[in-house]
Amino acid sequence: MSVLPEKDLPPGRHRLLKEHLMTEIRQETQAIESRPRRSPWLRPVLIGAAAAAVAAGALVALPAGGAEDATASEAAVLLEDIALAAAKGDAPDDIRDDQYVYIKSRVGYTSQEVGKKPKLDPVHDREIWFAVDGKRPGLLVEDNRNGRIELEADTPGIPSNTNYKNLKTLPTDPDAMLKWLYKNKQGDNQKDEQVFTFVGDLVRESLVPPAQAAALYRAVAKVPDVEVVKDVKDAAGRTGIAVVRDEGESAQRQLIFDPKTKQYLGERVVTTEDHAETGLKKGDVQGTAAVLDRQVVDKREQRP
Repeated sequence: MSVLPEKDLPPGRHRLLKEHLMTEIRQETQAIESRPRRSPWLRPVLIGAAAAAVAAGALVALPAGGAEDATASEAAVLLEDIALAAAKGDAPDDIRDDQYVYIKSRVGYTSQEVGKKPKLDPVHDREIWFAVDGKRPGLLVEDNRNGRIELEADTPGIPSNTNYKNLKTLPTDPDAMLKWLYKNKQGDNQKDEQVFTFVGDLVRESLVPPAQAAALYRAVAKVPDVEVVKDVKDAAGRTGIAVVRDEGESAQRQLIFDPKTKQYLGERVVTTEDHAETGLKKGDVQGTAAVLDRQVVDKREQRP
């Protein structure tokens, strides 16, 4: 595994692809902090549309293709359950353009001093406010060295803007959503990997309307190499079931969901093999996050 270089990002991928601290490795010197660098991630599996049997506790026969197809089927069932839960989401029907989406999370990410092994920094709280219509500046308040950061308003007309008003215009059909994801992903990584990363960004620190959220998860089921990992802990210590995909050759991104309600809990990035260059070992956590609260408020800096 090698640390990926920082990438220039389009102006429309606002706040968190600029301040995307959960999925980055940062290089630090003794006197100067560098800007965030992307870390490699992990690996996904295909998803189809099988639904009820596993949710009801019934046994499912293995597909003719063997273990690989069985893994894909497991991911398909889980993602369909997640989509059904997302469709019943509690986003208010009367959200106004002048309001803000507030998200509180608990995060920890990897930093590295020159010549030393990367280490996971202490888990800490993070709060973000962003305008429902994307037209006003947002705010990030983080309980670490980042402190308080003003976030720019969205650049108008960018299809990949992730404010609530723009997300509400996205397709509700899974195939159309998948096309939108591939068309609007950012970054130079392999395309399926980049789409999975994009989905992780959306569900972690945006408010996705219920119909679009359901389409999003059904679209993920069509991305190659998405798999399922059980008994994964988020940054708040909650145990969930994860939809995962490899990013690069030796890391894995895990999107974690409550095993009963199928609600999104958080995200984790885990090293999948020993890496001599960085000193990271298989199983080392490179980044972790847990969403604690997600609500619509009337003012920036207002807490529910």
